[in-house]
Amino acid sequence: MTNPPQLDKPQFDKRSLRRSFESAAETYDAAAVLQHEVCKRMDERIDLIKHQPAVILDAGSGTGDALPALCKRYPRAHVVEFDLALAMLQRMLQRGRDRTPWWKYLLKQPASALCGDIEQLPLAAGGVDMVWSNLALQWVNDAELAIAEFHRVLAPGGLLMFSTFGPDTLKELRAAYAGVDQHTHVSRFIDLHDIGDILVKRGFADPVMDMEPFTLTYSDVRALMHDLKAIGAHNVTRDRPPGLTGRARLAAVTQAYEPLRRDGKLPATFEVVYGHAWKPLPRVTASGKRVIDIKSAGNS
Repeated sequence: MTNPPQLDKPQFDKRSLRRSFESAAETYDAAAVLQHEVCKRMDERIDLIKHQPAVILDAGSGTGDALPALCKRYPRAHVVEFDLALAMLQRMLQRGRDRTPWWKYLLKQPASALCGDIEQLPLAAGGVDMVWSNLALQWVNDAELAIAEFHRVLAPGGLLMFSTFGPDTLKELRAAYAGVDQHTHVSRFIDLHDIGDILVKRGFADPVMDMEPFTLTYSDVRALMHDLKAIGAHNVTRDRPPGLTGRARLAAVTQAYEPLRRDGKLPATFEVVYGHAWKPLPRVTASGKRVIDIKSAGNS
C-alpha cells in the first residue's frame, strides 16, 4: 500500500469540525438527502450477510438516521450511537422521543449515546459485535488509525460495515476552486483500493469493496454550498483560508463552475465507497490451543 494519499490529505481542525456539526444539528435531517439514501442502501446490503450482533456501534451516527433500521433488523441488540458532536446525539434522542410513544420509550430506550472521536474510541477492546459507519470515515485525519480502532473494539467474528466518500467526490467544486488561491477548499478523499489495503493491514479478513457514483444537481453554486453547510460539511481543514469566502473568490468559483451547467442545473458528483470486512476468529490447533501470528501481533 502506498502512503501518500493519506499523508498528503489536509488535516482537519477537530475543534472546528465539532463546532460545524454542532451548528448543523437542527438542519441536518432536511438537507442530508444523499446520506439518507446511502444509509438505506447499506441496510439493503446486510440482507446478504448472516450476523446476529448483541452490541452494535454506530460510529459517526449523526442524528441517528440508521437507528430505526438497525433496531428493526436486530431487535435484541443494544445500539451505541457515537458521534463527535454532542448536539447531533441530543437531536438523535429527541427524534427517538418524537417517533416513539412515551411509555415504550421508558420501557426500552432504543440506544445509548456516547460522544467522542472515532480515532480514539472510549470503548473496551472486544466489546462490540458490529461496527456500522455511514459516511463518517471521510472526517477523520487518519483513516488507518480509525480502522485500527474499529478492529480493536470488535469481538472476534465481528463485522465492520461502512461507507465513505471516494476521490471523485465534489470534483467539480474542487476544479472550480483550483487557481483561486493556495488554500484547501474541498477535502481530498481516500481511494477504494487504499481503504481495502488498510483493512488487510489492520487485521481484517475477507474485505469486500465497491463504489457507486451519485450526481446531485443545483440551481447555482450558492445552493450547493448552502446544502453542504446545512449538513455540517464546512471547510474545516487547517489549511483553509482565513475568514469568510469573499465576493471576488465566490464570483471566480461561480464563473469556473458555469461551463458544467446542463439542462439548467449544475452537477455535483459524490463517489460513495461501500465496504465490509470481518475480524477473524482466533486460529486454533487440533488440540484447541490458540495460534499466535507473531507478525500480526506486532502490528496490532
